[in-house]
Amino acid sequence: MILSLDLSEKILDHLVQATGATEVLAADGGPLMVAPGTDTPASGTMRLFRGGSIQKIVWTKLQVASRGVTTCMIFAFADPASGLPHFTLDCADHGDESYAFHLDLMPRVELATHVPYMDEVFLPLSPFYETGRATEGMWATGTTPRQFAMMSPWMLVNFANEEAFRKIGDVVMDYANHWISVINTGLSPEVQATLADTDLTERDAGVRYNLFSPSIDPVWGRVDAMIGPEGSELIRSNLQLL
Repeated sequence: MILSLDLSEKILDHLVQATGATEVLAADGGPLMVAPGTDTPASGTMRLFRGGSIQKIVWTKLQVASRGVTTCMIFAFADPASGLPHFTLDCADHGDESYAFHLDLMPRVELATHVPYMDEVFLPLSPFYETGRATEGMWATGTTPRQFAMMSPWMLVNFANEEAFRKIGDVVMDYANHWISVINTGLSPEVQATLADTDLTERDAGVRYNLFSPSIDPVWGRVDAMIGPEGSELIRSNLQLL
């Protein structure tokens, strides 16, 4: 079993079922993108889901089978014009009995100046965050301060041994279920009113452009090397564009 793929597909299926999103298929009826490797025996897959109660879900899988490396990403986007958060999970098998994951809900406004929003949307994550942070068998990644600035203080991002990675699956499901609840319930009228100072669509476009920019996240250089610039750009454009 590829643990990262198993977790990612489990969460993807849960999100698709809960939101009612529909997959956008390629002309052959398969995933929207299947890319062969370049100079290494790598491969890439992207699946896209749209509609239902959200804007879209982008799911990717990149593999170097000869090295036992698999990395999967889910980014589930709420309506850009709403203040509802986005959900993200990245997870990876590194082929050396180590794993990695990145889990978060992405805020739609500046939290420091929108405390009621923070308390309504993010504070309920705190017990799950503390459980995740206290899990033994994890260690720090090379995530930079610039990358941290793009996300929320409730972000969990770590390397992990197998036992810890298996345990973190419950925390991932807790985050996913909270996000689904927020999507289904919506923001309270009182909190929604506090967002009037923010152009939500414009801010979302700017944050997504920066978050998935090669100048911010060096992972895109590795994606280019694995599946080629064309496949990498197709994934990135689906993440950035509203």
